[in-house]
Amino acid sequence: MLRYLLDTDHVTLLQWGHAPLGKRLASQPADAVGISVVTMEEVLRGLLAKLARARDGAERIARYSLLMGAIRRFSTFPVVAYGQSAESSFQQLQNVRIGTQDRKIASIARANQLTLVTRNRRDFARVPGLVIEDWSV
Repeated sequence: MLRYLLDTDHVTLLQWGHAPLGKRLASQPADAVGISVVTMEEVLRGLLAKLARARDGAERIARYSLLMGAIRRFSTFPVVAYGQSAESSFQQLQNVRIGTQDRKIASIARANQLTLVTRNRRDFARVPGLVIEDWSV
């Protein structure tokens, strides 16, 4: 049963082999931790922008490798959609002063009653009703 939603910062840590996060993830049931479609969007946008700036063949190869790694990682997690309940939550959060993508991720977590796993306590603590944890420590 899905209980946790990884924020983009934790997906990035996972990409770089962050040991405490890996250990915590390994202790969870396989279906307990998911990622949002918004996190997928953020990761892919970043990787595609880097790929577009590749200056030579070696750099392109390396960046395509990072893209393939991200796609493989995505396939190991349940992906949580951005549906009508998330949109309704997003609309309720219009006056919360955090970034638009963070509001979308928070909305998905709230709509699905998931704990958001993030290092960004400063912003996400502003979201009413959102439960957050940091697995990077």
